Amino acid sequence: MDSLVSTEWLAKELGASDLRIVDASWHLPDSGRDASAEHEAGHIPGAVFMDLRDLVDSNSNVPNTLPQPEKFASRMQSLGLGDGSRIVLYDDSPVKSAARAWFMLRMFGAHDVAILDGGIAKWKAEGRPIQTGKQTLRHRHFTVWQDDKNVRTKADMLKNLHERAEQVVDARDAGRFSGETADPRPGMANGHIPGARNVPHTALYNTDGTMKSADELKKVFADAGVDLAKPVVTSCNSGMTASVVAFGLNRAGKEDVALYDGSWSEWGADPDTPKATGAA
Repeated sequence: MDSLVSTEWLAKELGASDLRIVDASWHLPDSGRDASAEHEAGHIPGAVFMDLRDLVDSNSNVPNTLPQPEKFASRMQSLGLGDGSRIVLYDDSPVKSAARAWFMLRMFGAHDVAILDGGIAKWKAEGRPIQTGKQTLRHRHFTVWQDDKNVRTKADMLKNLHERAEQVVDARDAGRFSGETADPRPGMANGHIPGARNVPHTALYNTDGTMKSADELKKVFADAGVDLAKPVVTSCNSGMTASVVAFGLNRAGKEDVALYDGSWSEWGADPDTPKATGAA
């Protein structure tokens, strides 16, 4: 299974015994949207709802950081996701939150994980079937193992400022990146990590919500000054759209990609970390 599948492909695969479809929609707190309620009101047949709000480290003072392996495994088992499952993720979110689920599933040991190109919006636009209510699947065993070689901490990022071993790609919009748009969170600095490049996650998509081709993605990154021959670490506000850029880099054929888990929520809140403003 490719990492990006079409609505046509998914329609043909519906009902396959090893296929698990997951709604990984997540919305910003001030959006006024309830992802769980929207899922119950209408989802792709057979899909279960993955609550990304709950899949965090509840002991961390930095919001939205990655959960512990045991917690992740427990939640996956309760969703009916297990060893040998082919997992197709989708969302109905402007922040393309299915990519966060993709990053976590791969990090915690799932092998066959894809994202539905265009999400449920494209599925609905094509007049494909919709199911209501809440789907419950039997618990399955999910063998978890944590491969965190592609996760970076604040200490790693501070070290990288001196070594420049990895390029930093920031997925936030240009205003937040440059500091021209003030961060609304109290005590949060404006700007970006010094030396970072800016690739807003929205730049990776076509107007219909589908992802750009591999060649188009390569051009987006090259135009932003990203050298695809060198390692990259992605960042954003809280790790959500950083996962989108990580997925985009993967689609462009790049494997040596890491994610700064704390992102600007951690970096911008620390008065001792260096910050830069202006364009990259």
